[in-house]
Amino acid sequence: MNAALENKLKTLPRSAGVYFHKSKSGEIIYVGKAAVLKNRVRQYFQSTRDMDVKTRALVEEIYDTDWLETESELDALFLESEMVKRYMPRYNILLRDDKSQSFVRIDMQSEWPTVSFTRNPIDDGALYFGPYYNGFAIKKALRYLRKVFPYYTVPPKPGMRPDLDAHIGLSPHPSMSSADYKAILRRLIRYIEGGRKTIIKELEKEMRLAARLHDFENAARLRNNISDLKSLQQKIMFGDKEFMDISNDKALTGLVELLGLQKTPARIEGFDISHMGGTNVVASMVVFTNGVSNRAEYRKFKTRIEHNNDFFNMNETIGRRFSEKNVKAWGLPHLVVIDGGKGQLDAALKARDEQGIAVPFIGLAKREEQVVIEFSRSHVTLNEEVMRSLDGYATKTEDFILVNLPHSSHIVKLLQRIRDESHRFAVSYHTVLKRAKQTASDLDTLPGIGPATRRKLIRAFGSLRGVKGASLEELAAVVGEAKAKTIYSYLPK
Repeated sequence: MNAALENKLKTLPRSAGVYFHKSKSGEIIYVGKAAVLKNRVRQYFQSTRDMDVKTRALVEEIYDTDWLETESELDALFLESEMVKRYMPRYNILLRDDKSQSFVRIDMQSEWPTVSFTRNPIDDGALYFGPYYNGFAIKKALRYLRKVFPYYTVPPKPGMRPDLDAHIGLSPHPSMSSADYKAILRRLIRYIEGGRKTIIKELEKEMRLAARLHDFENAARLRNNISDLKSLQQKIMFGDKEFMDISNDKALTGLVELLGLQKTPARIEGFDISHMGGTNVVASMVVFTNGVSNRAEYRKFKTRIEHNNDFFNMNETIGRRFSEKNVKAWGLPHLVVIDGGKGQLDAALKARDEQGIAVPFIGLAKREEQVVIEFSRSHVTLNEEVMRSLDGYATKTEDFILVNLPHSSHIVKLLQRIRDESHRFAVSYHTVLKRAKQTASDLDTLPGIGPATRRKLIRAFGSLRGVKGASLEELAAVVGEAKAKTIYSYLPK
């Protein structure tokens, strides 16, 4: 251990946080989390006798260490996961124990939603939170939160008697309505998304109201919930938005300095297009809040016109994103990253300008990972001194500046992470539509025939072949005379 690092380690705090081990070249080679940074980080530089071969190799390569403090252990858990995905440190791949990340899944579209864990999130309409690399820690956190926000892990059966979980307050009592249960889950979701302080204020207001109405049993329950929520600070808790100091994120501060932004981009949106030969054309919008992915804010678009032209498709997507309705619902980002080069960025800027929005736009070209800036319309000002300090250089062509930064820089790592996530989300939606189209039948194309009618026909006749072979009278007995005539006239015999 060199003298500079030895002195730096003396300033380690006793709070929770994420640490970054770096090589002599400045490359981040390992990202880890700690409940107490001072204790965890210093362990690496004590006796290596009990370490395995891979960990000893890591320690021998550590030249410098940085860290970010967080409010709690779970904040560190979430941030560690995001930083590993951003920087892809080689020793995290070598030393990782879990096979893949864990996600928290809540299916709010069901009558009685359940809270579960999965390693393979799919586009099924449910809400997913994560990813988390430490499955044990995330399950432990949900056990604490379940005492305050009771939830089901399996759907309840009609008429079932209260089980042990209901008696000890871990799942809703059978007398609770679906609407009241979903209200509890919405609070749990807000807590996961970082709204702890707001929820505590709401509960305190409800407790005072219950006391004034002499509903002392309900007031006592709310008092206990508030106490449990506050005690989570000493245990484990969610919420990167509420507690993480984004001024310490070198990628975000680097973007501010490089692009001359007016403020730290707390909300960054990334856009990408996915299709196959102009069919099933979709677009994705991913959101990074305080430098980390915010899956609850992701949105997807199905283009109104099937078009094998990414410029056209990007123009339509940005126009819809910045429509008056969506701006009011989602707010405005501080920075937009377009997956693509000059053509995609130009198409996006035209759509933005048509809506009269003044938001900074940049592109990220795939081949050379170049940051693409339009001279007059991107609403950014390239700081060439900062660029050169990062060992970067710029080339100017027509109305664009192409900025080349080292692929190992914090800024490029963040932009790559946003671009890759927008690409993944777009491809997943495109795949869902493509599979649905492959399995569609002639029944799906019939005018005036919806999902409920199709289910009736399949239940009555067993298959599409059975529907085609049915007589007009048999069809009328199932769906009525008017619909039967439509089906009989359109289906080939």
